[in-house]
Order: sequence, then structure tokens, then C-alpha cells
Amino acid sequence: MRMIKQRHLYQLTFLPSVFPVNCYFVEEEDGLTLIDAALPNSADGIAAAARKVEKVIRRIVLTHAHSDHIGALDKLKQMFPDVPVYISRRDARLLTGDRTLDPSEPGTPIRGGVPKPHTIKTTPDVLLDDGSRVGSLLAIWTPGHTPGSMSFLDTRTQCLIAGDAFQTRGGFAVTGQLRPLFPFPAMATWNKELGMESARKIREYQPELLAVGHGNMIAQPVELIDRALGL
Repeated sequence: MRMIKQRHLYQLTFLPSVFPVNCYFVEEEDGLTLIDAALPNSADGIAAAARKVEKVIRRIVLTHAHSDHIGALDKLKQMFPDVPVYISRRDARLLTGDRTLDPSEPGTPIRGGVPKPHTIKTTPDVLLDDGSRVGSLLAIWTPGHTPGSMSFLDTRTQCLIAGDAFQTRGGFAVTGQLRPLFPFPAMATWNKELGMESARKIREYQPELLAVGHGNMIAQPVELIDRALGL
């Protein structure tokens, strides 16, 4: 595992040279908010990273319910049973393995590593809506990769953790835009058109640092976002 710090944000990367999967610590006054739960065997590394920075994990926040973002969730909840788990109200259904769509949603099939029914034992403690607050983080509903994907803006620093709304591995891209050197996020995207709308929404927040599920963090990303959007 590799760990890099930028301001209040720690990026933890598993399998960095093969299939990089990121999760993040956000420093708060009372400890750490963990964003995403990486791969099934990542729990020990996440716990070790918290010990290394000498802080306690206080919250677990999920950007969406794909397997490479929730893999260690059950193990982490066993290790830290009093730590609340947050996810969007919409992707809470995906967490249970429910792939059904709402009548108002595009009919494109939900793709990617959605857990099979009853395989995830953890029940979320808090369901998030657009505009919810989690410590210093503003929750932003950014559907596209999944119906209930969320991004999180640190209102102190304008650092934005976007899950798979963007990728930087294999080339910068909005979710659904295929990058042959790392095609997996595009292959797992539910609805490319909504992903583009969400990218435009993220751009409006003028993030100063963009942190994603796959790839390096990007400082001052707005110009790259504009190019990906064709602006």
C-alpha cells in the first residue's frame, strides 16, 4: 500500500502498479473520515495507516457501492463496530444487491461489481442526500457511474473526492469515457450522459484538488475537466 498526503487528505493506494484502487482519509478535529473501503483484503492496511498517522477512524463514507470501493467494509465494521457508515440513499439499494431502476431513471443496465444479494452484512447508519454534511465534507450527488454515486467536497480546502466520477489512471476521463490503457471505469459505468452532467456539476465547485478512485490526485483540475467535457 502507498500513502500520500495533500493538505487534510491522505490517499491510500492498493495495488498501485497493477490495478490501483484508492481510498482516502480526511483529517477532522476528532480524527479521520475514511472515504471508501477499497478491496476485500484492504482492511488491515487501512487500520495500519490510521495507526501510522496516529489518528482514529470516526466515520466510513462510501462514494458508491461497487466492489472495489466497498470490499473491506464488513471487515472494517467488525474491527470498528461503533464507527458509523454513510452512503447515498440511492446506492444503499445497490449495497444490498438490488439492481432495479426507478421509473424516472434511464433504462441502461447497472454495470460493474455490484455485490450479490445478502453478501454485504453491514447496514449503513446514515443515508446521504445531495447537500448533506459529513464533518467538513459537503455531499454532492453525482450519478452516472452508478445511480447514486456521490462526491465529497472538503469545504475548508476545495479538495474534492469524486469516486469514479472521473479517472486519472490511463488518461484523464469523465466516467464512461473509454481510456484503452485503463478501460475498467468506463466498462463499469451505468449512464455516460448522466456522468457528463455530473462532471459539469463538479466543475461548478471549482475544485483545487481532485481525488479519484483510480489514479493520482490532480491539482487545479478544472482545465482537464473542461477538455474532457469538450469545453
